[in-house]
Amino acid sequence: MKSTLIFSALIGVIASANAVTFTQWNFNNTDNSGTTGTLATSIGVGSAALIGGTTGTFASGNSNGGSTDPETSVDDTAWNISTWAAQGAGSGTRGVQFNTSTVGYSSVIVTWDQRHSNTSTRFTQFQYSIDGTTFTSAGLLNDGIFEGNAGDTWFNNRSVDLSSIAGVAGNANFAFRVVSVFAPSTTAYATASPTGSYSTSGTLRFDMVTVGGTVVPEPTTIAVLGLGVAALARRRKIAR
Repeated sequence: MKSTLIFSALIGVIASANAVTFTQWNFNNTDNSGTTGTLATSIGVGSAALIGGTTGTFASGNSNGGSTDPETSVDDTAWNISTWAAQGAGSGTRGVQFNTSTVGYSSVIVTWDQRHSNTSTRFTQFQYSIDGTTFTSAGLLNDGIFEGNAGDTWFNNRSVDLSSIAGVAGNANFAFRVVSVFAPSTTAYATASPTGSYSTSGTLRFDMVTVGGTVVPEPTTIAVLGLGVAALARRRKIAR
């Protein structure tokens, strides 16, 4: 029993020590321009795409208080999304999508910074996919919905913990979306600014989209630990 507890504790220590960021998009492009960002990952491998008819440009990640990006020069760019669905239509269909493999990782967490313009939707929803095609918010806190209750404002460090969602860890087809949605229990988009009017040309700006998790120990590492714990148990038995 003690040997089992020791083995479990060692695995836990290894896991906590191996929590890392394995994919990230900071959208920065080192060309001294605030309007020519990139969709290429800054860490790891993945893809970013527009969905549902949205359009994208690049704009400052420093404006209006700024995102958490440590870059402070003009090269700090963010992904600026527009062309949203008409009022009362298309809830949950327009936004952005990110794909990345989680193979080799468990306890996956996604974080990002998001700026709402005055006339943008007040509510957005995080949706995930374990097959790269079908998206859902099932099992997420508050159904994956986030509120931006002020216009021209950054809401930094939005976070979704997917560690309890079956199929997310160790998945080559993992993907997630952030989409505009109606205000809860209504059939209309609310605006970020309490005094604003919803507009399809409002913008949501994304920065520091980050996927992290815990490195899954290699089987050889687990085997070596098991042998070590077994040897320790034998020595203790002999010592008695």
